Amino acid sequence: MPSSTIPPAAARGYDDLPALLALLRSDAKHDPSAASTIDVHWVLYDRILRVAPETADDPERDRLLLSKGHGPASFYAVLAAKGFLPADALAGFGGFDSPLGHHPDAALIAGVEIASGSLGHGLPIAVGRALALRATGRSEPRVVCVLGDGELAEGSNHEAIALAGRLGLERLLAVVVDNGSATYGWPGGIAGRFASEGWTTASARARDHDALEHALLGGSPGRPHAVVARVEA
Repeated sequence: MPSSTIPPAAARGYDDLPALLALLRSDAKHDPSAASTIDVHWVLYDRILRVAPETADDPERDRLLLSKGHGPASFYAVLAAKGFLPADALAGFGGFDSPLGHHPDAALIAGVEIASGSLGHGLPIAVGRALALRATGRSEPRVVCVLGDGELAEGSNHEAIALAGRLGLERLLAVVVDNGSATYGWPGGIAGRFASEGWTTASARARDHDALEHALLGGSPGRPHAVVARVEA
């Protein structure tokens, strides 16, 4: 679909995302990753995060860190839907002179908080951001990290999960997109891994936006919160 047929950012909704995704034509689009994360990205930006294009540099904004940065197509589509970047930019995805690389770059795209793509790095960085906000007296901004179930096998994530629980980083939210791609799994499931370190946890179907919103807004004072977003056929 030509970008000229896509409504302006102020009028875009969830139903416009397929047309925006269709503009990204690179061979490195990672369609399965885009399909599994698009609902999580949409609910976060449409219902949860306190950030907009005009507040992308506001110190009091909420921050989304995409750890699953090797497949950013749905992330770019949602950013375009919300006006952080022009829809026409999507067609250049992966091009030599395009800001939209195969991994997102925080220096090139408004609303992108970290350069990511090497799996396992997002949650440790999110812990650092949450600590920095606490140290500067900012108690309102959320730090949200979107990661995949497969990358939880990386040891850096286990260290971050343990540290966040012990430090009581209550404004930290980890959203694990569970599409069954983990090689080893965890006794007691993904949520149990976080709960054992002092996190509150919730689970919801990724396609059920109301249930996902409810899960994302859960949690308890003094504890970080983890949501398992189940991607089901």
